[in-house]
Amino acid sequence: MKKRLEADADAEYKSFADRNEKSVVRIKEKLNAARQKSEAITTKSHTLSLPEDVALRLDHLCMYFGGLKAVDDLSFDVKKGEIFGLIGPNGAGKTTLFNCITQFYKPSSGEIWFNDRYGKTIRLNKYAVHNIIKTGIVRTFQNIELVAELTVLENLLIAAHTQYHSGFISHMFFTPTLKRETAVLTQKALVILEEMKLLHLKDAYPVGMPYGALKRIELARTLMADASLIILDEPAAGLNEKETQELTELIKQISREYEVTIFLVEHDMGLVMDICDHICAISFGKKLAYGAPKEIQDSKDVQEAYLGVE
Repeated sequence: MKKRLEADADAEYKSFADRNEKSVVRIKEKLNAARQKSEAITTKSHTLSLPEDVALRLDHLCMYFGGLKAVDDLSFDVKKGEIFGLIGPNGAGKTTLFNCITQFYKPSSGEIWFNDRYGKTIRLNKYAVHNIIKTGIVRTFQNIELVAELTVLENLLIAAHTQYHSGFISHMFFTPTLKRETAVLTQKALVILEEMKLLHLKDAYPVGMPYGALKRIELARTLMADASLIILDEPAAGLNEKETQELTELIKQISREYEVTIFLVEHDMGLVMDICDHICAISFGKKLAYGAPKEIQDSKDVQEAYLGVE
C-alpha cells in the first residue's frame, strides 16, 4: 500500500512538474515576444529622419499639469527657413509649448524632432535644457532678459559662450588662445550690432534705453549663438506702431540674410499675417487650424476661439 501510494504521488508530482514547466516555457515565450515588440516600438519612436525641408516636428505632444491639459495632442511641422507663427487666446498653451521645445518642461508624452545645424535629426526630449542651445535653438522671452550690469557688447558676447573652445585655466589666466577667441567673437558681435543699427550703443548699458532698442539688442544676441532656429515669444509686446513696423522688417531681414527658421508667438495679428509663411492656431492646448495666413483668417474655428466671432 505504502509503495503504491508513493508511486502514485511520484507520478502525480511528475505530471504537475511537466505541466508547470510547459507553462513556464509558454510564459517566457510570450514575455520575449512582448519585449521584442516593445523594443521595436521604442527604437522606431526614438529614431527618425526628418525630410530635409523640415526644421522642427511636434508629434502628438502633450503637457499636463495634474488635470490641466496645457498642450493636448499637438502635431505640426515647421519648415526650414520659414517664419512660422503660433497664435491663440491667452492661456492657450503657447508659452508652455515653447518651454517644451526648449526642454524647460519635460513633455508628459509625445516627441519633439529637430534637424540640427549639421542636418542631423535629433530627439529633443532627451536633451537637458542647458544643452538645447548647442543643438542650434535659441529663444527670447516675453520679458527682456538682458544683463543690466554689462554693456550691450558684453551682453552679445555672453550669448556666444558655447563657441569658446578654451577651458577653465585659459579663462582664469586670460591666455593668448582666449584672447584670440575673444577678438574673433568681438568682431562678430560688432558686425551684428552694425547690421542691427546698434553699433553706436555698443559701450552703453541697457538700463534706461528705449524699449524698442532693447528688443533689437535681444534679437542681436540670438544671432551670436549661430542658431538655425530662433524662437521669439511675443517680440512686439510693449512696442508702439512705428517700433512694431521696424521689428517686422528686422525679422524679415534676419530670416533672409541669416537663413534661419523663425518660430514666433505674437498677439499682434497684423504682424503675424504680414510676415508668417504658415500659422498654427491653438486653443486650450489643441490645434484649431494650420495653414497659410489667408487660410487662418478664413477659419471659422479661429474666428470663434481667437477673434470672438460667432
